[in-house]
Amino acid sequence: MVQDKKLVDEVSCWLRIYEDGSVDRTWTGPPEVKFMVEPVPPHEQFIDGVATRDVTTYDGSGHCMRIYLPEKTPDDNGKLPILLHFHGGGFCISEPDWFMYYQFYTRLTRSNRTICVSPFLRRAPEQRLPAAIDDGFSVLVWLQSVARGDSHEPWLKEHGDFNRVFLTGDSSGGNIVHEVAARAGSVDLSPVRLAGGIPVHPGFIRSDRSRSEMEMPESPFLTLDMVDKFLSLALPLGCTKDHPITCPMGMAAPPLDGLKLPPFLLCLAEMDLVKDTQMEYYEAMKKANKYVNLFVSTGMTHSFYLNKIAVDIDPNTSAQTRALIARIKEFIDKH
Repeated sequence: MVQDKKLVDEVSCWLRIYEDGSVDRTWTGPPEVKFMVEPVPPHEQFIDGVATRDVTTYDGSGHCMRIYLPEKTPDDNGKLPILLHFHGGGFCISEPDWFMYYQFYTRLTRSNRTICVSPFLRRAPEQRLPAAIDDGFSVLVWLQSVARGDSHEPWLKEHGDFNRVFLTGDSSGGNIVHEVAARAGSVDLSPVRLAGGIPVHPGFIRSDRSRSEMEMPESPFLTLDMVDKFLSLALPLGCTKDHPITCPMGMAAPPLDGLKLPPFLLCLAEMDLVKDTQMEYYEAMKKANKYVNLFVSTGMTHSFYLNKIAVDIDPNTSAQTRALIARIKEFIDKH
């Protein structure tokens, strides 16, 4: 008889690690919300004004990504800005084709008239950081190869404006925005122009608990257990939360004033567990004379806009989601 594998660690309802090193990411929380973590198949026909396709690069890296393309309207003038989106999940869970991302990014691309490219990132603990950062930067370089004609992606080549490429990411994906932007500042990406970075509720944090971590309510998308365990699984062995990837405003990180960064729009939620350390990042960016705008969603918790149930039934969550999308559009239109 085959014995059950021995469980050695788990994170809330999201992830279980076994003695043989295998990882199970099957959702074990309330079944009524399981639909939000189910994959949505790609559809190259337009549904509600957006088509999607999954693309694999053939440059040797084999990166896979989901592309969202809005249906052309009479008001579209020329080509569309490109959003390179990095999904969240504490570097350990989630995929860009999950329903929670599909419902938000189809809405964002349709409302804001942008093309969204969202790569499938390598995840911890199988692939610890900086694997996800390397993947994010590699896809940016792939965009450059498409712009030059060295790689082929017809949706991007026909509809995308490579002079207006924006990095965006939520939660841990916001950390990837900062890291990829910092790397991009030291290389020539032409003819791609990196026009801006949009970290949304980024996972900026430090070893010492902040006041907001101790006082703000936990939410389905962020608990202290998730913060601590995901990062212990994701950071390089022996590293603490003061690592530059999680604490880019800290003493161990490269000085911000030495980085060449595009304009940033930092989007926060007033009731986010890690709001205080996100604000420390904002203040450090300002002190380093970086272009950074701040947008705060009043009364909201971490990644609230991904919760389709709340967006549909709660008027305030719905209004705050609309306001977030509108502020992102304003930033993109400006740059």
